[in-house]
Amino acid sequence: MIKINFFEVLTKWTSVLNAARTTVGKYSTNKEPPSIWKKKILLAEHSPIRLLIINWKWSGIKYWVSAHFVRHKIGIEHFVKTQRSDRTGLSHSRGDLTQDSEVDHECTANAQSIINISRKRLCSAASKETREAWQLFLEKLREKEPELVSICVRECTYRGFCPELMCCGYVETEAYNKELKSYRSTSLNSSPSL
Repeated sequence: MIKINFFEVLTKWTSVLNAARTTVGKYSTNKEPPSIWKKKILLAEHSPIRLLIINWKWSGIKYWVSAHFVRHKIGIEHFVKTQRSDRTGLSHSRGDLTQDSEVDHECTANAQSIINISRKRLCSAASKETREAWQLFLEKLREKEPELVSICVRECTYRGFCPELMCCGYVETEAYNKELKSYRSTSLNSSPSL
């Protein structure tokens, strides 16, 4: 069964704030920025958000689900347990393992990458198992970074329309309209549900 057995926020919001202050010619500060500022800079996707770095590890993730995440490359690093028997000491042949074999998958990603991955992996076009793995990560992330999770939305919500070749029809629902309004709000009380 998939679970997250390691999770850590590696950087502080003061780093993001100070980088943003540098871009407008202001001196650094030791202050934690307010929640509203965090949500606004994340929603604007300004470059300093790339300084917010998250590290986590899924255990028990199916190999084929892990492969979906490995396709994401910009702003994220992946460390996936090998299936090589000469490295793991297991007696099975690598060729005997199936796509359903479970692996450990550790990631280190910046906030921009997490936003981008959410657009693809929360979409109904993504496999159910991949959506569930990403939602598990976002629920853990919400405990530490609710502002970031509040803007992690599916592609249609992000763009305001469905760009998929075969639309699932979500954009025609009241739930979509509610999610879109929540996403565009700077209030955390209106964060979309996962």
